[in-house]
Amino acid sequence: MIACFRAIRKKMHLLLLPLFAVLLAACQPVSTGGANSGGPRIDPEAPVPVALLVPRGGTASDELLAKNLENAARLAMRDLDGVQIDLRVYGTAGNASTAASVAAQAVNEGAKIILGPVYGEAANAAGVAVASSGVNVISFSNNPTIAGGNVFVLGPTFANTANRLVSFAKRNGKDKMVVLHGQDLAGQLGRDAIVQAISANGATLAGTVDYALSQESVVAAVPRVKATIEGSGANALFLTTSSASALPLFAQLLPEAGIQSATTQYVGLTRWDIPAQTLELPGVQGGWFALPDTAASGAFSNRYTAAYGSDPHPLAGLAFDGIAAIGSLVKGGKSNALSGAALTQGAGFQGASGIFRLRRDGTNERALAVATIRDNRVVVLDPAPRGFGGAGF
Repeated sequence: MIACFRAIRKKMHLLLLPLFAVLLAACQPVSTGGANSGGPRIDPEAPVPVALLVPRGGTASDELLAKNLENAARLAMRDLDGVQIDLRVYGTAGNASTAASVAAQAVNEGAKIILGPVYGEAANAAGVAVASSGVNVISFSNNPTIAGGNVFVLGPTFANTANRLVSFAKRNGKDKMVVLHGQDLAGQLGRDAIVQAISANGATLAGTVDYALSQESVVAAVPRVKATIEGSGANALFLTTSSASALPLFAQLLPEAGIQSATTQYVGLTRWDIPAQTLELPGVQGGWFALPDTAASGAFSNRYTAAYGSDPHPLAGLAFDGIAAIGSLVKGGKSNALSGAALTQGAGFQGASGIFRLRRDGTNERALAVATIRDNRVVVLDPAPRGFGGAGF
């Protein structure tokens, strides 16, 4: 990836969106009632059995992720103020069939709710396996196509990010947008999320430009982008790609083609501050992107490092969030605390990266800040909301 920064015109292999595509899988949700289902009853005065499904038994990277997720879950348990969680950890080996098997095993052994697994297909399979029991699955996936019924996704969604950025752009006079996206699944889902956000916020879609995941196609897309912007009078360009994919090349070629940030606001659906080398790209200077609540994220990272001696995996906070939500609900003392209706209560929860809430359709909303890049540094333009109902939502 660094080689792309140093020799950006050299042949490169375009990858899927990191932290997003690794979780994506084209699956359909299971319809079991979701937010309207009663769910299993619990005794809030006794330890609540919670199954944590992690990719233990998979690749080396999966093993590291599995350990980080378990660590973060146990870190969250320290904050539950009297609520007792009986955390039971099951390895999925990162595949769907094992996830289905251990999910069923967990419910047979008394689990009242399932946290995880990570990957979309595995989460969908786990949901199918326990659907008849009414047990809800709060997965760590961000794939909206598996959300619904008894399956919720905790991962940051394209729709959430797109809505935050389009809303901010509209309020700041950047209301006529061109969407530049890859032809792969992640690019199409990103495009759809942006288009829906544009419609929902009363902005104008000025056009879409797609490209295949090859250097030649990226280069060929640049004049098409310029023509679309000039022909429509667009004042913003929304990119779905990331620094591990086509962003470095676009960040050089688009400004060289005359698409300047002074007149066309660049907006990114992915994190433009990860990795740090991305901040050095000339084309991202002045661009807008979204990121979690910096204070909350920093506090979680510091606590995790102090407890375990290493920085948390970027996905570790999702396990912390799941336990925090369960603990908050159980603390209310109701036997139906883990029903779909309870999980989707509007006030939301305080998590590792700020406030969040689960939606009745199985997706989630997260408080996000809007940031820009100035002189190779991240500058927050609009902080993440601290409650639901404000301008950020």
